[in-house]
Amino acid sequence: MSKPRLIYFDFAGSRGEECRIALHLAGVDFEDVRIPSAEWPALKPKTPFGSLPILEIPGKPPLAQSNAILVYIGRQHGLHPEDDFEAARHQALMDYVEDLRHTVGPTLRIADETQKRAAREELARDYLPIWGANAENQLADRPFVGGDALHVVDIKLYMIVRWFASGTVDHVPPTVFDHCAKLKRVYREVGADPGVKAWLDRATR
Repeated sequence: MSKPRLIYFDFAGSRGEECRIALHLAGVDFEDVRIPSAEWPALKPKTPFGSLPILEIPGKPPLAQSNAILVYIGRQHGLHPEDDFEAARHQALMDYVEDLRHTVGPTLRIADETQKRAAREELARDYLPIWGANAENQLADRPFVGGDALHVVDIKLYMIVRWFASGTVDHVPPTVFDHCAKLKRVYREVGADPGVKAWLDRATR
């Protein structure tokens, strides 16, 4: 292995995509390894925690967990605050995104359509508006979480808002975060960043 490898499932979303974007913005020449779903059962026992993404760096053991990967990339390449308290505040928001994913995750595995609809409508009515309001309260009147500079936390917030705004989460309206003006601003600013746009454009070719 001559360069870093980012290993994730073969789709342009969630935890893997935010790590890919961070590596791209950092200017890291990395191997984008995409695992077909059919290969995951055999690979899973060989991973540190039975999950993806994984960042492999020459001479280092595999690094797992998306937030750990993002913070490592951020610290190495100026995409995470140097101030300890501000860094912790950013990581709290990143952990809060993971809270949302863990809450929504079980509804992705509901086979019965009636039960799925009821669970998703409950999330849209109760959990998601409160989640958005709490995230909104952590943001100031600046383009990004830390002010004028984009950090890895902004990428993570962008990915979670994009997931719902895309309308792909059945029975959850894409407007579920429209009451969160600051959160939506971070989403727009990240999406408009030239580096982010370049990665997304490349991913859709």
